[in-house]
Amino acid sequence: MTFHELARGENDFFFQADPAWLDDTPLRPASIEVGANLPRLVPAADIDDAPFLVIWELTQACDLACVHCRACAIANRNPLELTTDEGFRLLEIIREFGDPLMVFTGGDPLKRPDVFPLLERSVQLGLRTTITPSATPLLTAGAIDNFQRCGVARMAVSLDGPDAPSHDGFRRVEGSFARTKFALDYARQIGLPTQVNTTVTRHNLAHLDDIAALVQASGACLWSVFFLVATGRASASQDLTAQEYEAVFAYLYNLSKSAPFDIKTTEAQHYRRYVAQQRKAENRPGAAHHAAPEVIQRQVGINDGKGFVFISHTGEIYPSGFLPISAGNVRRDSLIGVYGHSPLFQTLRNADNLHGKCGDCEYRNLCGGSRSRAFSLTGEYLAEDPRCVYQPKLTARRHSPPPALALPAVLPG
Repeated sequence: MTFHELARGENDFFFQADPAWLDDTPLRPASIEVGANLPRLVPAADIDDAPFLVIWELTQACDLACVHCRACAIANRNPLELTTDEGFRLLEIIREFGDPLMVFTGGDPLKRPDVFPLLERSVQLGLRTTITPSATPLLTAGAIDNFQRCGVARMAVSLDGPDAPSHDGFRRVEGSFARTKFALDYARQIGLPTQVNTTVTRHNLAHLDDIAALVQASGACLWSVFFLVATGRASASQDLTAQEYEAVFAYLYNLSKSAPFDIKTTEAQHYRRYVAQQRKAENRPGAAHHAAPEVIQRQVGINDGKGFVFISHTGEIYPSGFLPISAGNVRRDSLIGVYGHSPLFQTLRNADNLHGKCGDCEYRNLCGGSRSRAFSLTGEYLAEDPRCVYQPKLTARRHSPPPALALPAVLPG
């Protein structure tokens, strides 16, 4: 069934059907071990104490000029970036969390000449390490060989259109599509696992089938589908409607039943609600049951600041790269202390603090809505997610929500 067929019909993450997940019970994620085959689940640390996922923005320098760029990337590096030694120390501190998934991102990580020593150190420390390079001439066969030599578990590249005109138009640099295809092909040739990241916007909504076909042809392990947050260069005019989100959810859910790759979403926490509803319907007596395939990320309940932390190129500690409210800086504050005890992170981890229908929703511990999108569209990070169509079954609030934390006059960059 194609996306368009689903869109004409009924209006990050997958998990196994369990009726207990449909109630109000606080949920804990499962982590993964990356091996030659699909990862297996292992117990995860309590996300109140340690994140499941740590993302470090090595630099905001990048030779692309993407229309949706969260970082408003620029050509040259910022002299205030964390140094190599500061990076080594940061990785040691991250390892103290336990076994989080460590993602090196940018900008373009390849704009830093010390990227390979940093990757090596991350792997030596025992962190499950991935990287998201930009598809520029810096992404050579030699660079990909070095990723593998360093022990990188996976390389992620972006693919936002089914052909050069659509993808390069979005990335605003000619040749980006060809470089992406080369990187995926070469990584497959040498045996380096890959994932494909796609940001769903109005410009590629009609081409999801074709992009999915390219993901399959590339041999990628995972299709990571991002939903737009209007921050940085991204504009709300590029975003989908809440009804279109539901149509994409239906497409992804049905595709997951047959695709040879796994599928997860980013900044579409309500996809978990959609999946829970479908699984519940499929488990009814007499209903046809279609089990979705095993997946890499089973991050039930993960959200901005909740099992997730982002460190900027200058050391700012954010709940997410899409939620640029700083709770501290690794140069002066304890990352472990900020994640575990800062008022911002503690507030975000308690779903009872949510406002509007997200606060009333029976799925609020499973989902919680995108805190980043709520902030970008309303100025309030505890507000309901404006891109969710679901109306909670609860008819009255069980509490009066506390006021949001006062924001700093200037958000550090």
